[in-house]
Amino acid sequence: MTHARKPGPIKLLQLRIGRLQTLATSGVETGIYKQPVDQAFLTTTGLEQDEHGDTHHHGGPEKALHHFASDHYARLQQILPAPAAAHCQPGAFGENLVTEGLTETDVCVGDVYKLGEAILQVSQPRQPCWRLNARFDHPEMSRLLQQTLRTGWYYRVLQRGMVRQGDTLILQQRPNPEWSLSRVLSLLYVTPLEHHAIAAMAELEQLSPNLRQLARKRLETGQIEDWERRLSGSETP
Repeated sequence: MTHARKPGPIKLLQLRIGRLQTLATSGVETGIYKQPVDQAFLTTTGLEQDEHGDTHHHGGPEKALHHFASDHYARLQQILPAPAAAHCQPGAFGENLVTEGLTETDVCVGDVYKLGEAILQVSQPRQPCWRLNARFDHPEMSRLLQQTLRTGWYYRVLQRGMVRQGDTLILQQRPNPEWSLSRVLSLLYVTPLEHHAIAAMAELEQLSPNLRQLARKRLETGQIEDWERRLSGSETP
């Protein structure tokens, strides 16, 4: 089994928080429009003053902090049409952390990082939803991220503390070096019924409970969950 490379120290280029605004023309309240700040206190449910319109699917202990690889922006600008391509700038995906040099291939489930005064643990990759379609004015944006396995990821907070722009993200522990987020994403969307690997994923102690439950359900039913409502905001016909 291939192990992900261990990243060196990664500088936090931007720290971002968002207050509720209306999402494009949807009429839905969202916190995706995050703005850079110099510092913020990180609690077990997220950065203070960082708001979420859909608190069932965003924020909370397992999704306290969102990270998207800025390394992906150049490629996305190349393959997206206007006006979506112009939106591909740091912060566009509602990420709290903006860095370079760290992607889904370098990050593993359960990785523990120190950032400023806080200690973070990688809990799961993001599952893109229809709100990104509205944010980018592109009806297939969420599906594109899912298909290319460029989704970003979430952290849970093991230790609260102040986080500042310019702080360094330092890997402290890697309990699952064979479980990169790219591997998890591939099992979720490319080889979704690979029985042995899905069974192993269901037993990953540091993976978020909702994805472990998803894996167990696939094993029990032999079926893949319906992604259409999440990706497009509508039910499958």
